[in-house]
Amino acid sequence: MQAHTKSRGLSLHPSWVIVLAGVCAALHVGKLPPALPVLQTALDISLVQASFLLSALQIAGMTLGLVVGLTADGIGLRRSMLIGLALLAFASSCGGFVSTASSMLWLRTLEGVGFLLVVMPAPALIRRTVTSQQLNTRMGWWGTYMPAGSALALLCGPWMIAHSSWEVWWWLLALISVVAWVAVWWCVPTVPRASAHQDETWHQRLALTLKTPGAWWVAVAFAVYSSQWMAVIGFLPTVYNEMGMSASTTGLLTASVAMVNVIGNIFSGRLLQRGWPARAVLVLGYTSMAVGACGAFGQWDGWSLPPTLSFICVVLFSAAGGVIPGTLFATAVRVAPSEATVSTVVGYMQQWSAFGQFAGPPLVAWVATLVGDWQWTWAVTTSLCGVGFVLAFKIGGLLELSSKERASV
Repeated sequence: MQAHTKSRGLSLHPSWVIVLAGVCAALHVGKLPPALPVLQTALDISLVQASFLLSALQIAGMTLGLVVGLTADGIGLRRSMLIGLALLAFASSCGGFVSTASSMLWLRTLEGVGFLLVVMPAPALIRRTVTSQQLNTRMGWWGTYMPAGSALALLCGPWMIAHSSWEVWWWLLALISVVAWVAVWWCVPTVPRASAHQDETWHQRLALTLKTPGAWWVAVAFAVYSSQWMAVIGFLPTVYNEMGMSASTTGLLTASVAMVNVIGNIFSGRLLQRGWPARAVLVLGYTSMAVGACGAFGQWDGWSLPPTLSFICVVLFSAAGGVIPGTLFATAVRVAPSEATVSTVVGYMQQWSAFGQFAGPPLVAWVATLVGDWQWTWAVTTSLCGVGFVLAFKIGGLLELSSKERASV
């Protein structure tokens, strides 16, 4: 449903501003890895402390995703996004002045809260600012926010740090967040809360969400996807380093694999818009991830694919797998039990996604350590894809039932 709210007469559609705000938030997630070697020296950070800095945003998502989603539904979608961007700008600007690991950890946690406040309300806000004909396509674009932001940070971060400092890198992203805040304030209209549910309390919205099967299925499906994608992207530099590649080549290849995920997200919106059922798109994504992981990491009697073909399989894993988040975001707005719980459902998705990102890499690392190499990584990803297949059919059946019920009314 498109919100017929007062416009400021700008040519840039509000939904595009929302997508760009999401990319801005994702830049803060991806800004740390390129700076970590420098930060370890500058702030005397140990390897254990570095791991906590890396996982701070995932921990915030695991613990606060649902709470922030409820908050966004309660305080208003646009207001939530503005508060989140303000927190990101504040924490990043302060981060350039810190001198201890503990201070940086607290600010990273604050950035985690800001990130959630930006991305939780976005799907519901997009739904309220576009027509039903535009919804699937725009949700596909929204699904690009994380890979696009992460890839841009991986590409730009090393250059910025090498030519200035990590502090300037932090301050630049604070400035970008301020620009995003102004863009959201100016371009995105205030949308009214769903009138039929505006008097619901937070615990009523929570109970309504948790007893809805569709909310569980899209959330776990998102975790199944994010766990394996994060594990592969996270350990890809290590795999390439063990193959003797230089740090610059490793960084470029990893950033490229992350960036092609954007293609899948955009493609998912086009497939849904052309009438593909969500079940078919999800199965396509999970199948591609399984095939890509097998080709990239599998070994049979000591034989494996040449490095070039292996890299192509990793690209397939990321690009074709990208249809999954775009489809799940588009599905979330349909399975939410009410208009007022869309952000809550997305928050639940983000909470499960953060859990997947937190648990996936250690699971893959444990298997690699157990067998002494990466050749059984495919077994983990294929098993997760099997769970995704089941959930895809559950979600597809629910959407078909919902369509039949609407048609009979």
